[in-house]
Amino acid sequence: MYIENLEALAESFDLFDDWEDRYRFLIDLGQRLEPMDPALKTEARLVKGCTSRVWLAARIDENTQGQKIFHFMADSDAQIVKGLIYILAIAYQDQPIEKIPLINIELSFERLGLGGHLSPSRRNGFFSTVDRIKEMGASGGS
Repeated sequence: MYIENLEALAESFDLFDDWEDRYRFLIDLGQRLEPMDPALKTEARLVKGCTSRVWLAARIDENTQGQKIFHFMADSDAQIVKGLIYILAIAYQDQPIEKIPLINIELSFERLGLGGHLSPSRRNGFFSTVDRIKEMGASGGS
C-alpha cells in the first residue's frame, strides 16, 4: 500500500482497532523507507535529542520547473522510530524548500493519536528530528 499524504495515513491508522495493531503498522511503514547508504551514517548526521540513534542526511534538488525541492534520507536502529521517520517522509519528502517550515506536523501527530501512545522520549526524539529537518531545509540541506 502506497500512502500519498498524511490524511491517507490517518485513514489507514483508523482502520486498526487497537494500538498493538497500529504499532505493527508503524513498524511495517518503517520497512518501506528508502535505504540509507551506510557511509552516510556518521556521528555528524546523528539527530541530537533522540533516545534511539537516528541518522539524517538531506540535499536540495531542482525539479523540472526549476523549483528547489527538499529530499532527505534517514535511518534508525529502532524499528518503531523507522516508522516515525516514514511519517516525516510523507510530510516533508520532495517538498519545495519554502514549504518545509510551514508544514504543521504537530497536527498530524495528534490526528494519528501518537501523542498519547508514545513515550515522552520517543515524542521528544520525533520532534527533534522535525526540528533538524526544518534546519536542513532552511540551510540548503546541510
